[in-house]
Amino acid sequence: MSKRLAIVWFRRDLRLHDNEALTDALKHADEVLPVFIFDPREWRGTLPHTGLPKIGSHRAKFVLESVLDLKKNLRKRGADLLIRIGKPEEELVELTHQTHASWVFCNRERTQEELVVQNAVEANLWAIGREVYYSRGKLLYYTADLPFPITHTPDVFTQFRKETERITPVREPLPTPMRIPLAQEEGLDFGEVPTLSDFGIVPPPEDKRAAIHWQGGETAGLDRLAYYLFDSQAISTYKETRNGLIGSDYSTKFSAWLAHGCLSPKKIYAEVKAYEEKNGANDSTYWVIFELLWRDFFRLMGKKHGNAIFHKGGPKGEASTWRKDPAAFQRWMDGQTGTPFIDANMREIALTGFMSNRGRQNVASYLVKDLKLDWRLGAEYFEHQLTDYDVTSNWCNWNYVAGVGSDPREDRYFNILSQAQRYDDNGDYVKLWCPELSALPCEEIHQPDQLTDGEQSARGVKLGVDYPTPLIPSEHWQRKKGRR
Repeated sequence: MSKRLAIVWFRRDLRLHDNEALTDALKHADEVLPVFIFDPREWRGTLPHTGLPKIGSHRAKFVLESVLDLKKNLRKRGADLLIRIGKPEEELVELTHQTHASWVFCNRERTQEELVVQNAVEANLWAIGREVYYSRGKLLYYTADLPFPITHTPDVFTQFRKETERITPVREPLPTPMRIPLAQEEGLDFGEVPTLSDFGIVPPPEDKRAAIHWQGGETAGLDRLAYYLFDSQAISTYKETRNGLIGSDYSTKFSAWLAHGCLSPKKIYAEVKAYEEKNGANDSTYWVIFELLWRDFFRLMGKKHGNAIFHKGGPKGEASTWRKDPAAFQRWMDGQTGTPFIDANMREIALTGFMSNRGRQNVASYLVKDLKLDWRLGAEYFEHQLTDYDVTSNWCNWNYVAGVGSDPREDRYFNILSQAQRYDDNGDYVKLWCPELSALPCEEIHQPDQLTDGEQSARGVKLGVDYPTPLIPSEHWQRKKGRR
């Protein structure tokens, strides 16, 4: 009797632990063929409003490392990862013909570009009598366990949290398969992981100032989880340190591994509960789970509101009139706005592919509320640049900063000067990324535009020469004292 074969199409779920599509395939089939496809529409595509490449060098490097790690982990269990460059709706049909596979299993995606590909795959396979089986792999909660249908998800996070966390169970993560029976087909070329140069991408710079030196893959993600919880026990102070700006341990730094599916949110939850069992629970351990709830909330908002999260007016449908100033936007991207706290954050993301949560809120507010530029420009820049880019988390966060989100609270304004003085009171972060200002004392570091010509000469900082004159003078925020 012929063996039943299933293709497992890996997407943004680059792990073996808690992988529902892989688990389902192993239940239905005698042999599996794990596949990853690099879609040129993503890897060589550009973004509509900025013209920037969809995938910048930092994220590209991380994904390639993650795919390589997945291939290695599959080989340890008797399998392998077949790699192709092409359109999934074409490559999967060809592989189905070649291997006589009965099914394709994958974890479902819900946002527009992924849905277009997903639907094309399903249509093409249906035309040859094959089916796609979809699984869930992104959320902490199973949508079937929620106390409301997705279309009735509360638009306010606090309400969502109150309606879910006390009554909705978090299921145990699925175990990692010990052995994975690989499809044995003659002439099957498994291919190699491509390089950055194969996509015309220049390798990102190595910067010793980086808060964390990301290494893509499930192996590194699990190592980081064990380190943050059990080796360093940094989780015990997470709530107090999470607004930090310098170093690797002020926050979990799980985000990139979560975004690309190298870490499962249910796995993180289970390990936090194991930590609490051993060491006791506190506000900080809860706050890590609280952040996972935010991540689920944004994913559900993306499912509920669909393409509206990408539109100018957002889910609220109220499009503001934004200024057009390409030069100002370029200065924002380059970290040359003349506002040190903004420039430091923008230089960090450009050089490392990462920015703290505190920094993201401030640079977004500055672009939208102070420069009054279209929020979609900023969202696209983050999509291009961030290693930990996550579709719904990124776009929904920008929705809220721009005041076009579904949450009725509209004012997400951040007083940049107050924020800088509160979270970088000694100016250490600004001096790290804007070394031309390192001679300024802490009381001057955030307002160099207030220095007289004589003071500039004494400090060795000439505005307009050594450091830019500001797009927005610091007195703008001085007048708004009292706002966060």
